[in-house]
Amino acid sequence: MTDLNPAGTFSLGDRVVDRLGYGAMQLAGPGVFGPPKDRDAALAVLRDAVTAGINHIDTSDFYGPHITNQLIREALHPYPQDLTIVTKVGAIRGADASWNPAQSPRELTAAVHDNLRNLGIEVLDVVNLRVMGATHAPSEGSIAEQFAALAELRRQGLIRHLGLSNVTAAQVEEARTIAPVVCVQNHYNLAHRGDDALIDTLAGNGIAYVPYFPLGGFDRLQSATLSRVAEQLDATPMQVALAWLLKRADNLLLIPGTSSTAHLRENLAAASLLLPDGALAELGRIGDAAPL
Repeated sequence: MTDLNPAGTFSLGDRVVDRLGYGAMQLAGPGVFGPPKDRDAALAVLRDAVTAGINHIDTSDFYGPHITNQLIREALHPYPQDLTIVTKVGAIRGADASWNPAQSPRELTAAVHDNLRNLGIEVLDVVNLRVMGATHAPSEGSIAEQFAALAELRRQGLIRHLGLSNVTAAQVEEARTIAPVVCVQNHYNLAHRGDDALIDTLAGNGIAYVPYFPLGGFDRLQSATLSRVAEQLDATPMQVALAWLLKRADNLLLIPGTSSTAHLRENLAAASLLLPDGALAELGRIGDAAPL
């Protein structure tokens, strides 16, 4: 079993999770649509993740759609007591595999029930409202109606905790006036650090930040720098990128995804990867932020 404790833990409400988790999006077919090419392999990855000690899985019923949650249920139900499953609502898939907004209270309520049914549970641990602004960037605007709809489902006992995805700092504050927010899931990595101030604010409020696309948005020069540091440390670029994120702030929770058990083991090894000061300085020069 891989020891994930070097990365520490963080709380999602009353759920304590290891900071290195698993994102299930890649278990669906190409384009996150339809069934996987190898269903048995997808089930094996999920089982290996839990056996390795992962207790935080990120998913959504619009992955597939429905496919990923059905795989999670088949592989892991009944779920270990310490496993926290975080899902998201706010989109629906078209027959052409398009990603379309589904933000009305009626649509959000239907999505919550879809997640409950396909995961085979009566209460969802955490539900993120995925705001459909730009494709992978937030845009300003009130989210009060949408978040209030989820807060009502939480009041009814269908959801334990609420989070947000693809949001601005102002939207986080607006949501917190309606109900507690336990996590924010936005695009952030070594090369894409627009949320630096938000991460620090959330840390001060005990709120987790969950970055997606840990290698997304790198240009050729930045990728070359990352690869050079990885070679120096006898690690992969992905491992270095994950290790840097774990170093960035204690409230960062990582959810790297894969459909390969070998790749899963590589990702988990990032929890034990130490970044020397020289490597941190070189990595700090990637992007616009000052080095840590």
